[in-house]
Formats: sequence, structure tokens, C-alpha cells
Amino acid sequence: MEPPLSLESLSVSMPLADFVAQACWDEVPENVRHEAKRALINYFAVALAGATDPTLDKAVLVYQPFFNSGQATLIGRGERADILNAAALNAMGANVYDYDDTHIPTIIHPTAPVAAALFAFSETRPVKGADLLLALLLGIEAECRIGNAISPFHYGRGWHITSTCGVFGAAMAVGKLLALTSEQLCWALGSAACQAGGLVEGLGTMAKSVSVGNAARNGMLSALLARNNFDGPSQPLEGKYGFLRVFGDQPDFTAVTAHLGATWEISNTAYKPYPCGVVLNPVLDACLALAARPEMRHAGASDIDLIELTGHPLLRQRTDRPHARNGRESQVSAQHAAPVALLRRRAGLEEFSDEAVRDPQLRALGQRLRFRDDDSYAIDAATVRLTLRGGGSLEEHVDIARGALKRPLTDAELESKLRDLCRYGRSGCDPDRLIAGIWDIEHADDAASLVRLAARPASSGGAAS
Repeated sequence: MEPPLSLESLSVSMPLADFVAQACWDEVPENVRHEAKRALINYFAVALAGATDPTLDKAVLVYQPFFNSGQATLIGRGERADILNAAALNAMGANVYDYDDTHIPTIIHPTAPVAAALFAFSETRPVKGADLLLALLLGIEAECRIGNAISPFHYGRGWHITSTCGVFGAAMAVGKLLALTSEQLCWALGSAACQAGGLVEGLGTMAKSVSVGNAARNGMLSALLARNNFDGPSQPLEGKYGFLRVFGDQPDFTAVTAHLGATWEISNTAYKPYPCGVVLNPVLDACLALAARPEMRHAGASDIDLIELTGHPLLRQRTDRPHARNGRESQVSAQHAAPVALLRRRAGLEEFSDEAVRDPQLRALGQRLRFRDDDSYAIDAATVRLTLRGGGSLEEHVDIARGALKRPLTDAELESKLRDLCRYGRSGCDPDRLIAGIWDIEHADDAASLVRLAARPASSGGAAS
């Protein structure tokens, strides 16, 4: 039997810090650079949508007395805040609908806590666009690799992984812009580890947003403290009582450092075409395709006797929620998602709103939905079969859902998502100027000019209501 590995042989904190410190833009492959811009398109889309959600209104009302400056933009709003509170609030807004990007291996929503911290910091000093993109990639890399090391146990145990790992992403990203040394970056990891938190129990409530905001805020704070030589443990991740051992069960330490720089975790990140749980994506694809058929052109709830969903058992386990009480719960309810797509022929934020949940026709049709588990189905596949009143049936099979890694949203689809969500959030900002700025950010001398394009114009009435 081989002897157990010593703590020294499992060193991951300093190698990760070394990688962040030494990484340079010229070594980043073009496809990875492009993916970083796609991540920003999606980030601004979801942040603009969430800016007017009651969660943000209530949070701003509470946080506002503590704004100690007006350095930083609140996306989609008229208020300005200090950089720590701006980072928190913008991360909340980007994640409030769970419509943001998803790192498939871990279910981390990686961009919100990292981008929110970076753009807030970039409003305090000139930051070149290429430098911000590199920092974004490094932050996403750090949080997702740390997440890989403790998955699937960590999320399954009830930790909200976007929050617990996002704090490391924000720390490494801002630390890169601060040009911290490897030792200082390791200290930043230590301060971030001491502030990691967030519970799955909070999903579907406003409380979830607190820990997402803290991930951005506390990650930035960790980097700022490290710049001032605020030290920390030498092994904050792998130590005997470090993050990986405390928050994980038999963590895979090698997942943090293996092939650093050769593979990039942003390549394992997908973007949602619908504001719901990812297991519902193939169901919605199929329902929208059915709704577009000539036979369904004038169909109402009374014309459908039965909706039968066939899919991986996780489809039923995650979405069998026949009595969704509000828009948040409807995002993980097949009994709402299938009827709303069939009858309204859309599946955007309006279709997963409190108003839509109260629609009696949708509720009635949802009671006529049944599941069929099939282990042979992939998570991204589903079959929807409709039994029609008066006889006959229609069926649609989706092998790979839109938004899956094997069928990603196109650049044009992401741009459309930004335009749609900008309209939904009612900020009044110009989505086309923002889109053009994101695609050209690599050449920008002032990355913060981008986030200022996402502020509510003064002429549109100031703060969100």
C-alpha cells in the first residue's frame, strides 16, 4: 500500500496564486478570450434585468445609508455607491433570477461575483480592457477549479456553491488588477476562505442574494487587505482545517492545479436560453416547437388532455412542483414551464413572473402533466407528448437542448438576450452601445466606460422604483 500523501505534497494554494500572479494576456488562446466577452454579454443582460427586481430595491434601501462615496455604478439604476457595496449589489442583481451563466461540472454561476467586483474596482483607477478580461478569466478559473475539487458533495450537502466559491474568484480577479505577489494572493485566498458562506436553503428567497453579494464584496475586500500585507494561512485551501477539507468530503486537490493554463474552465460554462432550472431547457425547447405547429395555432388549455414528459430522473426530482406560489418557484416547476410555453408560446422572464403563476388556465393545465423517468436520457434531452382532447397526439423530442455545452447559444442569441433583458429591466440604457463596447473591450483604455453605459440615464428618472 502506498503511503498517504503529506500536506506538503498536496500544496495547491501557492501554485494557484503563482498561476494568477504570472498569467499574461498574450498566453490566453483566442477562443478563451472570445468566451470571456460572451460571459460579459450575458452578465450585463442578467444584471440589467435584475436591477429593478424588488430584491434589489429592498437591498439598496438598506445598504444606501452606508454608501461612503459615489465612486461606482449600480447597473440599471441611478444610484451610485462605494465600490464594496456596488460590487455586492451588482452581483445580487446579476444572480437574482438565476438566469446567469452556469459552470456545468459544479453548477457555479461564475461571472456574477467576479465581474461585479472587477467593474466596481475599475471605477477607482484606469484599467485597460484586456487587463480586466484577463482578471475575469483568472477569477472564473480559480472559483471553478476550487468548486471542482469539492463537487458534487459540497452542493449536495447544502452549500450554495456560487457564493462559497465565488468569493475566491473575486479575490483572485481583483488581486490580479492590484498586481499582488504570489504570497499576497495566497493571503487573499485565506481571507476569502474565512468569509465563504451561503446555503441552498435560501434558494427561491431574497436571502440567497445576500451571500452572492457577499462573495463579490468580500472577495474584493480580501484582495484589498492583502495589498496592505494583511496576512493569512500558508495553506488556506488544502490545510488541515482549510477550505477544501472543511467544506468538502474527500476533496480532489489535483482539480485545483492540474493543467493550469492549458485548459480553461470558462470553456465548461453554458448560458441559459430560459430563466429556469437547466433540466427544463429541453422541455421548453420541445414545448415551443409543439406550440409552433399548425395544429396548435389556436389551442387553449381545454384542448390538451395530458402533457407527458419523458426525461432523465433528475427532471422529475428537480421540477415536480405542481403548486408554485410565485415566479421564483415557477422557475423550477415543470407544471408551470410546460403549460406557459405551450399556451403563451414564449419562455422569458414575463412567463416566469408572479402574474403568470396566478393564471388559472396555466394552473389547470399544469395539473394534467405527468412524468416518465428514463435513465437512458441525458440531462439535456427530453420528449414531450401531448394527448389532445377529441383524439390524436403530438410529440416532440429534443436530443440536445439549446444552451447546452454541445449546443451553445450563438453570439447573436446572446446579443438578443441582452436586448430583451435590458427592455425587461426598464433601465433606459442603450443595449446596442453596450454590446458594441463589450465586443471591443479588449482594446479599451478604460474598462469602466463599459459599466457606465449600463447605468440608468439621468433623463430616465434616476433611481429604480
